Amino acid sequence: MRHVIAIDQGTTGSTVLVLDEQLQIRGRGYKEFRQIYPRPGWVEHDPEDIWSSVVSALGEALKGIAPSSIAAIGITNQRETAVVWHRKTGAAVHNAIVWQDRRTAERCAELKTAGHEARVKQLTGLTIDPYFSGTKVGWLLRNVDGLAALAREGAIAFGTVDSFLLSRLTDGAVHATDVTNASRTMLMDLHTLAWNDELCELLGVPRAMLPAIVTSSGTAGVTKGVPGLPDGIPIAGLAGDQQSALFGQACFTPGDSKCTYGTGAFILMNTGETPVASKSGLLTTVAWKLGPAQSSELRYALEGSAFIAGAAVQWLRDGLELIKSAKEIEALAGSVPDSAGVIVVPAFAGLGAPHWRPDGRGAITGLTRGTTRAHIARATLEGIALQNVDILRAMERDSGRTLTVLKVDGGASANDLMMQFQSDVLGVEISRPEIVDTTALGAAFLAGLGTGVWSDLDSVRTTWREQRRFKPTADRAGIDDHLRRWDAAVAKA
Repeated sequence: MRHVIAIDQGTTGSTVLVLDEQLQIRGRGYKEFRQIYPRPGWVEHDPEDIWSSVVSALGEALKGIAPSSIAAIGITNQRETAVVWHRKTGAAVHNAIVWQDRRTAERCAELKTAGHEARVKQLTGLTIDPYFSGTKVGWLLRNVDGLAALAREGAIAFGTVDSFLLSRLTDGAVHATDVTNASRTMLMDLHTLAWNDELCELLGVPRAMLPAIVTSSGTAGVTKGVPGLPDGIPIAGLAGDQQSALFGQACFTPGDSKCTYGTGAFILMNTGETPVASKSGLLTTVAWKLGPAQSSELRYALEGSAFIAGAAVQWLRDGLELIKSAKEIEALAGSVPDSAGVIVVPAFAGLGAPHWRPDGRGAITGLTRGTTRAHIARATLEGIALQNVDILRAMERDSGRTLTVLKVDGGASANDLMMQFQSDVLGVEISRPEIVDTTALGAAFLAGLGTGVWSDLDSVRTTWREQRRFKPTADRAGIDDHLRRWDAAVAKA
């Protein structure tokens, strides 16, 4: 029996899964690491902490697994986090600047004021925002003494977390990133899949420090000197976390969509072979590019994110103290037949796609003397789902495709009440998989395809298994009235 290792390097910790050819999880490891907050709005990670967490999770996951049975390794990662390290030693020159970090907001505002936003959007599919890696690298080059000169000389390397881990796993032999991660830097041309000189000059990033751009599936390098692993194992899958979840959900047909419910909600729709420019405030991104063994298939996606999803339940627990644990919310919300007119807009960090109102604030409307904590709990779950309606309707407008099924994953997807409401308000079926670790699963699929563990997309599709399907049951007139009250509440948020 062959095994595939999936390394899922996330924002707060690293997970490693060992899966067999039938998608049985044979090993699992997890290790958290430090979050560093030097100033308000700044978020950093020590790259050594990231690497140590991966090594620790690997050791835990590999207990009882014969090293000779490991066919491939796949990596998925927090996407826009920027790491810069010395090529000779592999040592980081500074803490990684995390995707959540907002220190380059002023620089982004300058670029917008100078009139660059339309051109950047045309080339990259992205809006100018501190979220993406390019301005983070520019900040490091301007603020770390001597770094700009070293960058021009090619003495240092930049990469997102996938690139850093690939370098470490190969003992520094490979400096590469895949197309999905490169598409989140604001430095790659979305159409040519190559670094763009105009963008590099605009953001002040020398080409000499950039990694090679490779496919998401196919051997990018082999292990060397990794604790607990033999040398020579192919690292054959690379993808940013949300694209990896799209692949892990077997969303291989244009129009297929998934929503990952985590701290926020991340929705991606497969739009096919050509990028779709959004007119509705969504991002255009690369979904994946497979290797020659899979006809070098290239797929694009539309992406929309709601900043708050599971975090709203944490707010009920920690802020309002309406519940003692997150698990209590489904029973509390289910103790009333409906939310009795209460609407919760969970815009605690502003409104994301498609509204893009950073000044938006959370709101509760429709309160009466009869409102109970159960109504607020139910309205909070409904608000998480209603945000996604706005995003998915925008995707339908931009893509010209009608959503028929939404695949779901992430922690909150286990909430049956919310999944049923999501189906009702969208008017489409909701599909929840047996394995909700779909981010890691995507990395495993990509690596297995790249090494022949799975022969083609059809074999992956038949391996993926559904756990439950939710179908719309509610009266449509009642749902339409609910959506009107939601729109009115959002306008006030």
